[in-house]
Amino acid sequence: MKSNITMKDIANKLGVSSVTVSKALSNKEGVSDELKTKIKKLAEDMGYRYNTAAKSIKDGLSYNIGVLIPERFTGINQSFYMTVYQHISLHLEQYGYFGILNILSSEEEESLSFPRLYNEKKVDGIIILGQVSKPYIETIQSMDLPKLFLDFYDEHSAIDSIVSDNFYGAYEITNYLIRNNHKKIAFVGNIYSTSSIQDRFLGYYKSLLEHGLTLDPQFILNDRDKRGTYIDIVLPKETPTAFVCNCDQVAYNLYDRLNTLGYRIPEDCSVVGFDNDIYATLTSPKLTTVAVDIEKMAQLALKTIMDKIDNPDHKNGRIQVQGKIIIRDSVRTL
Repeated sequence: MKSNITMKDIANKLGVSSVTVSKALSNKEGVSDELKTKIKKLAEDMGYRYNTAAKSIKDGLSYNIGVLIPERFTGINQSFYMTVYQHISLHLEQYGYFGILNILSSEEEESLSFPRLYNEKKVDGIIILGQVSKPYIETIQSMDLPKLFLDFYDEHSAIDSIVSDNFYGAYEITNYLIRNNHKKIAFVGNIYSTSSIQDRFLGYYKSLLEHGLTLDPQFILNDRDKRGTYIDIVLPKETPTAFVCNCDQVAYNLYDRLNTLGYRIPEDCSVVGFDNDIYATLTSPKLTTVAVDIEKMAQLALKTIMDKIDNPDHKNGRIQVQGKIIIRDSVRTL
């Protein structure tokens, strides 16, 4: 097999023009989705590689996408956002792009400093993965390049966002607990922390309302401080029969807390989570949770940012990606 496969080689194989191949590989308009898929698959099978250096000089683009993640979401025990970044990186090559990961330190966020990859014009677009502070959102809004929020949204509607359907996912998993005869159900999460946690709380609350259950303030349990650092979960005086945790890592922390106090899961109380990340399988028993479709979120994020690079006026607004409940062993029917 040739090591220097060209667009002309791919075009000759399919009986199309090199221009059609170029458009398909760059996801530009003028080529049907079916033909784009066929061209991309053949390019991959033939071992075609984009010459990004040459294209960069020709087009005036860097062919890099920046992914900005706040430092608090990248600790040794954090897995969700790094998994999302991996999915983004895997799909970038089909667009002829590379990903540059930029960790936003707490100091940079507080001082409202532009990320280095922006100041040095190293990227054609930027994906902000994980909620940043409102003042920093104002900083992002002033960046003169395509940008996208991933896994959160804000009142700044001028910036598009891709999020999991947090509201409906939490609503459904709370309904599942109620179908298993639970009535004293707590929510674990700082509802002032992120838009995702707020929406998950509201989904939980809607389920309670629809089933005529009263929201007991003592059943709203904090899991982190205002900087996003996890804290010890303080249990209420009356122990709930079930806990809806805002994410699987928090559920894992709650397991540890309950086990320390002598509670058995699910015999004494049931626990559910959200995300379906590695923490859902590290718990014993394994955790019932809502699976977030990371693959779909990554694909939509890249398509949106590429559309914005092609057309700066392109706008999608907020797109929600549906999840699904994964039933394991952490819920008992009363």
